[in-house]
Amino acid sequence: MVVAAGEGAAGSDYVTIDFTNTGSSSCTLYGYPGMSLANSGGPIGASATRDPSHSPTLVTVAPGAKANAVLRVVDAQNYPSSTCSPDSSSFLLIYPPNQKQAIDVPFKSTGCKNSSVKVLSVSVVTPGAGPS
Repeated sequence: MVVAAGEGAAGSDYVTIDFTNTGSSSCTLYGYPGMSLANSGGPIGASATRDPSHSPTLVTVAPGAKANAVLRVVDAQNYPSSTCSPDSSSFLLIYPPNQKQAIDVPFKSTGCKNSSVKVLSVSVVTPGAGPS
């Protein structure tokens, strides 16, 4: 799993998450991965909401091939500290679609401990590697 450098826009960063099939046969992914900011104390605030701008499709990933999703991270400083209750992350918890086991990927950001403040949203999985 690779977290590619992000691009910024109007108080948000967009980060591409690449999923690589390391197996010897094709696999499929469908829908949205689950993602949360976390640190040694556990998950920080709300997990990523689903970006409904594209409908999910079944993505077949050949051995060695990639699929990707885009994570939007809103700058926690957009919210009053008393509303957000900011906390620094050291990694992302990433759940590939339809999986119950998270993968920890190093990731430094700031989240909001207040779970009513939504700072993460994620796209559906699409074929191929994301932009580098």
